Amino acid sequence: MPLRIETFSNVTGGSSFFKAVGHPLAAPKAAILMARLASFGPVAFYDPLGLLSGLAEFYDLSAIPVAGVYVQNVERVGTEVFGHVAQAVTALPSSGARTVFVVAFDSQRCEGHIAHLIPKQIGVVSLDAMRIPEDMLNDPAHYLSTYNWATNFAWFRDEAGQHTRIVSANYWPRYGAKGTRLWACLFDRDGRPLAEWTEAMPPSDGTVVIDSRQVRERLGLSDFCGTLFLHVIGAAGHDVVKYALDTYGDDETVLSCTHDANAWPAELYAGLPAPRENERVSLWIQNSHPTPIPAGAVGLNPMGSDDVRVIDREIPPFATVALDTRELFPDARWPLQFEIRAGKHFVRPRYEIVADPGGKGGGRRRIAHANVERTDLKPDPKLPVLTGGAIGKGHILPAPLLPVARWRSILLPTPMSTAQTELPVKAVVYDRDGTALAEHRFGNLKRSDSVALDVTALLGDAPLPGGWGHIELVYDFEAGTTADGWLHALVRYEDVNTGHVAETSFGSHLFNMAMVYRNEPQSYHGRPPGLSTRLFLRLGTPWDTLCHLVYPVSTPWHATSDTSLVLTRRDGVEIARRKVAIPCGGSLYWRASETFTEAERSAAGDHAYVLIRDTTCRLFGYHGCLAAGDSAFSLDHMFGF
Repeated sequence: MPLRIETFSNVTGGSSFFKAVGHPLAAPKAAILMARLASFGPVAFYDPLGLLSGLAEFYDLSAIPVAGVYVQNVERVGTEVFGHVAQAVTALPSSGARTVFVVAFDSQRCEGHIAHLIPKQIGVVSLDAMRIPEDMLNDPAHYLSTYNWATNFAWFRDEAGQHTRIVSANYWPRYGAKGTRLWACLFDRDGRPLAEWTEAMPPSDGTVVIDSRQVRERLGLSDFCGTLFLHVIGAAGHDVVKYALDTYGDDETVLSCTHDANAWPAELYAGLPAPRENERVSLWIQNSHPTPIPAGAVGLNPMGSDDVRVIDREIPPFATVALDTRELFPDARWPLQFEIRAGKHFVRPRYEIVADPGGKGGGRRRIAHANVERTDLKPDPKLPVLTGGAIGKGHILPAPLLPVARWRSILLPTPMSTAQTELPVKAVVYDRDGTALAEHRFGNLKRSDSVALDVTALLGDAPLPGGWGHIELVYDFEAGTTADGWLHALVRYEDVNTGHVAETSFGSHLFNMAMVYRNEPQSYHGRPPGLSTRLFLRLGTPWDTLCHLVYPVSTPWHATSDTSLVLTRRDGVEIARRKVAIPCGGSLYWRASETFTEAERSAAGDHAYVLIRDTTCRLFGYHGCLAAGDSAFSLDHMFGF
């Protein structure tokens, strides 16, 4: 059964309450508070804001003697709250309670409303007993303010010659933040805290780098694989901690990249691929709360199937567990895909694929992430009418067609909404100038269909200027008319020379149109339409960096982009700049080593980045690293701010 908590709404945004009560620094204080309430019962629970049920999902309140549950809203009187019939708070004087527990932060105002109803001999406590240190709050007077809780989770490993590196930028000063700091807490595989530290953030637009090898050496740690909890103190403008996550090893078998975990645990995720015959796929489950995940609470099912198989063991608070998909579905093989029954217990999970462990594949590893499967969507009957008209090409999911001399590109549509019982889609392949070269109509896919398209084979011997292009997955309303605008796919890239593989997954948007439809074209910050680009391209250290920029258009837009590639030192200082013009509907594949001179890259130093800026159009970007001798590579989509 899913946790009965609010984490994220596509209307109102992220919830702060679950972050506040589940924060690693709040959990020990919560244990003390619950013990105090158990010792000073019976307790009258006053729940003016409707937070009690959510609190009970995180902490065991069963030892607390309950004198009654009281509410302020007349419409809640008589409803069931925390297993009790809610009473009007005006009945509080006759409760017989020894303690009143005000289930609210910043409780002074709530307490003031009922001060005349509380007998003098009764003690009063509130959630304020769980507050984290005041110097970690951007807005201490409003504890649940969004910007007090700019947090996220990262999968973090340093063991057996395998390492991880988190790279981000201090983009908050751009929105008015001052004196930003980063608080980090590292948990081991069993959820035990290994270390915590606070560090100053770099100047505005400077890079933040957390490398597992350096953390291990600095703190004197042994092997670890677990969760790194991140809390940006003093945030403004964004409550999302975005980052790129690189995995790398002591040899070429480990090189991959993904990105931030999305800080709001969801009920469902999807897009988890089944293994090929010579692969092992492990889903990394990171319990994101200070309460255990009960045995049987999370599991998998093949997409479109009711055959749900659960994990039959408990997962401790903040623990990290690798689930081999063969443990639950030993016979499932690619291109089958799984739906993840997460129950809001963990943030967007990573999965790791090991190719031919112990065999000819040399155990090459790659990591990617599943995506949030939405439960709030319904088919939009307007989309078939608007597509081809007011919204032009409509929703576009753009992906690179990497240089075909080296890479094979494979696309797998992935249902990403419970409303998607069918997917009428097609894939169109474009050259670098935006000319359509080939098309594949999937037809009206059923939810249970898993059909992977070899895009490189589809292209065949067709001329391809420059050797690269891009793919667009779009709706095919000749095949069917059921659509909700939440179109997703997994795209896999195979190096034909080494066998190294990378994959990425993402969703569709409306791109580059003056009209707005249902918050699209999406904006980084503020209201739509989002018609500009600010992408963060971290430069691999010590690897070369590749980037593939796509200029997708739903309706006709500027003939070319006006894009700046700004090489930036890790302290935010610009070192060099290049201008590029990408044809409308086309793409650009480039490498940092070929775009900036050796002297410029040397002046930028380690952990530099390229700011990709365009005020005339929205680009969609992909980044990756290239190991020396082309022995390995990585690829994922980029983040903007």
